Amino acid sequence: MPKKARELSAVEVRRLKHPGYHAVGGVPGLHLQITPTGARSWILRAQVGNRRRDIGLGGYPEISIAQARERARTDRDQIRQGLDPVAERQATQARLKSQNAKAMTFDQATRIYLASKTREFKNDKHSAQWQSTLATYASPVIGKLPVDQIELAHIVAILNDIWTTKTETATRLRGRIENVLAWATVSGYRTGDNPARWKGNLDAILPKPGKLKNVQHHKALPVAAMPAFMTDLRRQAALAARALEFTVLTAARSGEARGATWSEIDLDAATWTVPAQRMKANKEHVVPLCDSAVQILRSAPRFPDCDLLFPSPRGTAMSDGTLNAVLKRMNVDATVHGFRSTFRDWSAEFTNYPHEVCEMALAHTIPNAVERAYRRGDLLAKRSRMMKDWEKFLTNPTASSDVIPLQGRVAS
Repeated sequence: MPKKARELSAVEVRRLKHPGYHAVGGVPGLHLQITPTGARSWILRAQVGNRRRDIGLGGYPEISIAQARERARTDRDQIRQGLDPVAERQATQARLKSQNAKAMTFDQATRIYLASKTREFKNDKHSAQWQSTLATYASPVIGKLPVDQIELAHIVAILNDIWTTKTETATRLRGRIENVLAWATVSGYRTGDNPARWKGNLDAILPKPGKLKNVQHHKALPVAAMPAFMTDLRRQAALAARALEFTVLTAARSGEARGATWSEIDLDAATWTVPAQRMKANKEHVVPLCDSAVQILRSAPRFPDCDLLFPSPRGTAMSDGTLNAVLKRMNVDATVHGFRSTFRDWSAEFTNYPHEVCEMALAHTIPNAVERAYRRGDLLAKRSRMMKDWEKFLTNPTASSDVIPLQGRVAS
């Protein structure tokens, strides 16, 4: 039998000086290795299968002799079970590295997702809204949490407080969280169901948004007040007033009009073609221009190195606040977007233009799939007549026009 080494005490181990391997006893094969430079480390010399192995157990004195003996016993137990302690440790380290590589917090996932999706957003404001809602509501709850640990309870905790008080914000937030977690799943950072999914998931816990939401309508002028308002508006000399007048005449959204460029305008054809990327429905929209709208453009100043119809003094698009400031100076209690509501009231109550013509004039998305399939044109000729009638009403509501009484025939 091999000679059994005497079990050295901690003091005796500390006194070892000469380079080489020093058996310290307590566990067969346990040695303190001292290099010529004086570095010290624990080594377990053992037979692993058909190989003689020197297994490192850590440095001395960081690892005490008691700890070294405990580690040596653990390794010898593995060897008796037919395992290679070194291979086991390497496998464990590899698993840890893999887990660490896959570990990603929700905040990190959000940053990467937004960086990859920025070009899909319509504008910087849309991107900022994404970041703001997630940072305000989601990040305090799950921001530092690894995405693979986010569960349904976390999502409910985020949404509960605002689901009934800020329903629109909450529904958008839910969708944004769902998108980030979907990206994390596809990218391999989490598995399983998406806890932010609505159908068959959150819909069983939270009330339907449509049952809760109190629609906050934009303030709008009554139809009867529009001609007097337009007369007053035409007296305003600022470029912002012309931008607002153009917006009203075209029934356009504020952002579409403020971002309009000369390259989108065809004055000879009297059309304004808004590209898909600037439309809410992501579909190109052709707007027929009435004579007053064309005259505004023909009289508008052109600015060098700026393609915008109505630029701000800095050469960028006017803000929505700039147009609302015109209304404030005029003491008009309405919003820019509210004029679209007024236009829709006029078209519904004072004309007999078909529903689809009115909706297309406002570039509304048609929810009915069958109606969308049958209506593939843009009804430009019909919309052109309607916008001329809108212009006549705004200019002189008592003048004759092609507007058809509600009881009359349907406009062709």
